[in-house]
Amino acid sequence: MSKRTWTGTAIACAVTLGATLAIAQDMSFFRIGTGGTGGTYYPVGGLLAQAVSSPPGSPSCEEGGPCGVPGLVAIAQASNGSVANINGMASGGLESGFAQADVAYWAYTGTGLYEDQGKVDSVRALANLYPESIHLVARKGAGIQSVADLAGKRVSLDEPGSGTLVDARIILEAYGLSEDDVEAEYIKSAPAIDQIRDGQLDAFFFVGGYPAGSIVELASSVGAEIVPIEGEQAAAIMEEYPFFASDTIPAGTYEGVGEVPTIAVGAQWLVSSSVDEELVYKIAETVWNDKTRALLDAGHAKGRLITKETALEGIGIPLHPGAERYYREQGLLQ
Repeated sequence: MSKRTWTGTAIACAVTLGATLAIAQDMSFFRIGTGGTGGTYYPVGGLLAQAVSSPPGSPSCEEGGPCGVPGLVAIAQASNGSVANINGMASGGLESGFAQADVAYWAYTGTGLYEDQGKVDSVRALANLYPESIHLVARKGAGIQSVADLAGKRVSLDEPGSGTLVDARIILEAYGLSEDDVEAEYIKSAPAIDQIRDGQLDAFFFVGGYPAGSIVELASSVGAEIVPIEGEQAAAIMEEYPFFASDTIPAGTYEGVGEVPTIAVGAQWLVSSSVDEELVYKIAETVWNDKTRALLDAGHAKGRLITKETALEGIGIPLHPGAERYYREQGLLQ
């Protein structure tokens, strides 16, 4: 190779390397802990990661490129869900993650599931996403029309260590009951449904977005009732526990079941308190733009429920300062 050729090649390599380093310096990675790949958190996380990303070198929004945060590369990571995501943020392994509102509240306050683990007070809220409804599913013909009717009945409260078990205890207490007033079982919804079919169980608690496939199948095969959680008891629960919000399961969601008032915990987007305020502000601004709206509406059934108007519902922990500034500017906070 001639000296002139070698020099030209070296200059070209240096320019390429310099451009690569410049791009790398302008790039920020933002990890979003979601859930299992077969659940709802993962695909919704993928949509939001796509919405807020705008890698260096991509065309501008005006040029038809992404309308995300300039220089940001967001990544939706599969995980074991709420607790794993909160622990990931606490350890620095994640910048953000999804969690049920009740789990977020317990982590921040060191109560509930975190009573023996201590506070995780570094988590902050970015937005409430969509409701995960409390289902109290009763065997058809069991004579359970109200939570109060659970007295003396065989009821699954879910497994020890689950968020559903803590929620079930709260609901029983609001209606003047405790675990001692029911024949309590501690099993997940799948075996609970099997026992409902066999007549060995009268009711079970389940927390999740509707329609839940297993409950759809139960209602369409042997029938089921969804017991309302409403009135002064529901109001008292929501007043004492800020992570609960009012909800309604629409008529026809489950075969033979009319409209059911209930309460819900939000699936919420949390972010570490260590994340830069301006970055979180820009992410919030991007999540609620028109292009993201179209992406969410087309991308997933739950995406249509993610709205700016419900972004603050059921949040029981402090907002991240960047998110708080955005919502104040939008008139959603006083």
